[in-house]
Amino acid sequence: MSTLAMLRNPKQRKLLFSAGLSWMFDAMDVGIISFIVAALAIDWNLSPGQVGVLTSINSVGMAVGAALAGYMADRYGRKSVLLWTLLLFSAASGLSALAASFTVLCALRFIAGVGLGGELPVASTLVSESMPVKERGRAVVLLESFWAGGWILAALIAYFVIPYYGWKSAFIIGAVPALYALYLRRAIEDSPKFIRQELKTSFLHKLQSVWSADYRRSTIMLWVLWFTVVFSYYGMFLWLPTVMVMKGFSLVKSFQYVLIMTLAQLPGYFTAAYFIEKYGRKFVLVTYLLLTAVSAIWFGSAESVGMLIAAGICLSFFNLGAWGGLYAYTPELYPTSTRSTGVGLAASVGRIGGIIAPLLVGMLVGWKVEIQTIFILFFVTIIVGAMAVLFLGKETKGKELD
Repeated sequence: MSTLAMLRNPKQRKLLFSAGLSWMFDAMDVGIISFIVAALAIDWNLSPGQVGVLTSINSVGMAVGAALAGYMADRYGRKSVLLWTLLLFSAASGLSALAASFTVLCALRFIAGVGLGGELPVASTLVSESMPVKERGRAVVLLESFWAGGWILAALIAYFVIPYYGWKSAFIIGAVPALYALYLRRAIEDSPKFIRQELKTSFLHKLQSVWSADYRRSTIMLWVLWFTVVFSYYGMFLWLPTVMVMKGFSLVKSFQYVLIMTLAQLPGYFTAAYFIEKYGRKFVLVTYLLLTAVSAIWFGSAESVGMLIAAGICLSFFNLGAWGGLYAYTPELYPTSTRSTGVGLAASVGRIGGIIAPLLVGMLVGWKVEIQTIFILFFVTIIVGAMAVLFLGKETKGKELD
């Protein structure tokens, strides 16, 4: 079955686009924060350390949300948990516009993070379980491609809305997905695999299953992979607008350049979607991660505008292609009874990387460490993730989910 055939099937098309739009709103919310922080740093006179705290607190919430929602989705169904997580982050995002202090804003960003972190592993599990085996990997990478749409939306809001209407307006736009959740309630069905599964077990039992002899190697590999990918992504991309300002560009110019770099995410996803069913999951992950590592070194040492944009485009292209492979691969390594828990736990461990990286970059910037040195750190981290897949990962292309 080709991608076109998959998109012609009304049920599969509806699920992919419905889950994809919720994914896009998730990305928009995460993306908006990186631009809001650059504006807030000027408006509220935030220190690099405070910028790091604000970007990290979102990931603290995401770590909690991913583990919690993963278990809840195995117990109560993929669809209902998807809807609740969407409502939670929309409400917290809208309320963030009313935050009058740094502390209140951090608290609301934590709550938004719980919803955001919960929604992603549940949506990818739902799509993975609902698609035919030959299209499963491609479908999940295409689902991930909506992330680029969300970041592009965030960059457009940053470029056209924040400079004229202020950062609060961007948070208000972030409340829109709450309305979309009402549509989703009628539009999508739960995964047939989950519906057929009758045994409901405790979180401890599911945790033991994830770490049992059958799945231990996969779990170690996934936790290393998720940590290194999320660490490098949030460390690099949440700081992109700020790094551009540090390299001497105005706020509006830096938003413009980041928008150009963000556009490169889409072909990154689409090429990964093609290769994942042709050459397999391991090929896509290892290749795209190694090329992300090279792009990180290039970006960190780039001086001219042309070099910065070219390196940023490559960074976006390969890093987001790897993300597509990551989400396609993870649900395939666990059985239906613990699939969402396994995905949620791996994502949760990844979010710990997302908590540490922005804080660490904030500290290093505060200590006047060169940008080039900071990006060497990301280079090493990404290489570790690629090696984990190469040596510990097993190929799942074409294998039926039990």
